[in-house]
Amino acid sequence: QVQLVESGGGLVQAGESLRLSCAASGSISSINSMGWYRQAPGKQRELVATISRDGSTNYADSVKGRFTISRDSAKNTVDLQMNSLKPEDTAHYYCNVMKLRQYWGQGIQVTVSS
Repeated sequence: QVQLVESGGGLVQAGESLRLSCAASGSISSINSMGWYRQAPGKQRELVATISRDGSTNYADSVKGRFTISRDSAKNTVDLQMNSLKPEDTAHYYCNVMKLRQYWGQGIQVTVSS
């Protein structure tokens, strides 16, 4: 089992920044990718960004150039730096870890006011 704890969400105004952090514990060996997903009210959960064990990254088109994902394999953490936030970024953000199966955190709310 892998336990994930997210931190760093909150309420900001459009144009401001937030940094989300996720700490993994438990059976953390052989983690392949780590990442962030989000789900807005009435919408499906969608990929925001992922980072693989070799450091390669993948971003949703809607966040490219604004968000940056980073991973500290020694600390088993994955961060999401979110700049130039927009109201449409408002959602519940979930940390994700992929091994042989996926693991999810409880999620953390990000609200961007216009």
